[in-house]
Formats: sequence, C-alpha cells, structure tokens
Amino acid sequence: MAGGIGSRFWPMSKETRPKQFLDILGTGKSLIQMTFDRLNRLVPTENILVVTQERYRDLVNEHLPELPRENTLCEPFMRNTAPCIAYANHWIAKKAQDQLENVAVIVAPSDHLILKEDEFLNIAEIGLNHTRETNQLVTLGIHPSRPDTGYGYIQFEDLPNASDSRIRMVKTFTEKPHLELAEQFIASGDFYWNSGIFIWSLSNITAAFETHLPEMQTLFQEHANDFGTPAEVDTIREIYGDCENISIDYGIMEKAPNVAVVLSDFGWSDLGTWGSLHEKLPCDDDGNGVTGARLMAYDAEGNVIASSSSNDAKKLIAIRGLHDFIVVDTDDALLICPKSEEQWIKSLVTQLKAQKGK
Repeated sequence: MAGGIGSRFWPMSKETRPKQFLDILGTGKSLIQMTFDRLNRLVPTENILVVTQERYRDLVNEHLPELPRENTLCEPFMRNTAPCIAYANHWIAKKAQDQLENVAVIVAPSDHLILKEDEFLNIAEIGLNHTRETNQLVTLGIHPSRPDTGYGYIQFEDLPNASDSRIRMVKTFTEKPHLELAEQFIASGDFYWNSGIFIWSLSNITAAFETHLPEMQTLFQEHANDFGTPAEVDTIREIYGDCENISIDYGIMEKAPNVAVVLSDFGWSDLGTWGSLHEKLPCDDDGNGVTGARLMAYDAEGNVIASSSSNDAKKLIAIRGLHDFIVVDTDDALLICPKSEEQWIKSLVTQLKAQKGK
C-alpha cells in the first residue's frame, strides 16, 4: 500500500514526493525500496503488487524498476485502506482464476521500518501457515515498548490448539487510546500494538468483504472482468467514485469474529511521526538524532535533526539550548517544533493547503 502522503513528515514529505519515496534514514534506499526488498525474499517479483495513487505511478517505476509495470495498481483518489485492498483482491482473483483456494496474501504498508528482517520473515511464515490451516484472518501484533497514544492496540486471548505459541485470538481492537488507558493496556500484559500488516487467504478475505462490506464487494465484483484490460482505468474511477472511504480496520477487522494475531517483535516502527523516527536514528551522547545533516550541538538534548538538500554535501546545522525539539530543513521550508507538539504538524499541513494550495 503506497498511496498515502505522510503529512506528519512535512516538510520533507510532500504531496509531490511523499514519505514512502524518501530515504529518510540515510541508508541509500527509500522506504518503498526497503519494503519491496524485504517482501521479495518471500514473494516472487511478479507476485508483488503496489497500490498507489495515479500521480505516483512514475515514482513507483523509478524506485522499483524491476517490478512489472502492470503490477502497479493506480487509485484515482484516496479512499483509505479497505478499497485499496479490495482493488488488489479482485486483481489477484482475475490473475489466479481457478486457483483461488490456494492464494495467500500479505498486505504491507510501504513506509514502515523493520529492523529485524529475518524475524519478520519467520513471523510471516507462521501467519501464512496459519491461514492455510484455518479460516482466520491474521494481523501481526507488535510487543509494545511504551504506552504510545499514536498506535492502535490489540487485546488478545489464548487460542487453543494453535500450531505456534505466538498465535493468539483477537479479543478487541482499540484505536489510539488516551495516555491513561494506554498505560493500563501496557500494565495488563495482554495488549500489543497493531502493525497494520495483515495475512490471509484470498477466499477468506473475500468472504469477509461479502459479510462486512457487501456494497463495496459488489461494486468491484460487478466489474471483475475489466481488471487487467484497457477498461480498467475508467472502471476503477467509476468504482472509487461510489466507494465508501473506510479503513480495513474499521470495515472488517474490528467486526470479524475470526481474527488471530501473531505476537511479534521484529524491530517495527510505522515511522508515523518525527518522534518515532528519532527512536531509530543514531544519536549522540545527549540523545540528539540526526539524518541528512552534520550537527554541532551545545546545551541541547533529545532533539531530532533532519535535512534534505539538493546539494551533495550535508548541511551543517548548529543548535544551542534546544531540548526535545524537531528541526527539519529542506530547500524550501524550515520546521522547528517541540516533540511534544508534533501532532500539530498535520494540522499545519491542512492550514497550508487551505492558504497556499497544493
């Protein structure tokens, strides 16, 4: 899934080149390239689909030249994750034809960070095996390291006769709780973060759409013969014009009675905010994390400093007296904001769009 614009990573992430197409960590690879390479260890190249917005088609081709061009599915506009997944489901179904019962699907955001890739692949295999053996939908839960209010939480209970001890049954989903509730979740020991990575059989997720999002399923099913043909572009525009804007979490996962979770710890971060990036950056002795810049810091601690410049040389940034701040410098914008106020960045982007346009 590669259609988001990463507004909380402004000013580095913009509508013209959103977060998934950036080398935010300074590794030499963009986040979408890292995601592709990770999944390519498990899934053949020809079986990897990227669902993105039409305006990012060329960026996908630029970052993933090895991906067959027809494997980039383009949404005419954003409609959240449920339509995105429904689109991919029907495209896969058209390609698989009479092999539907044997098709397993991994759904992964393109802009997440996973540091322990071997462990991730091990967990993915556990999830795949479980979907082959049962009719359950699987989500990957992440062991929480703190009472974070920016993540969704999964409450789990034992699943008798599970093939692996890390597989549990989902009891409840809770989206972004307030701090006191998040602290209670952590203390209880039976809540994990929701990673937004899902594994299921094509037949089981199709049945879930038929039960919980029947109107959406019908919209796509009525035009199933158009997928993979020249009519697909006009067809998908018509479908999306009538499609509900809803996430897969709200639309299906929170309603379905057959959801399992694999308890995981593979160095995951959704990199949803500058603060979450800070945790993954190399830091100096005072906890200042830096990417894309050279830092001189005096009486400064706990800051995240980022720069993206068109010049080859890394920009020198000097700070004094800053504590727990975000400083992001690009060619055309400068952001200085307390880490405690980073949710304000998203509202700032909304304000900028209203005042200045895209």
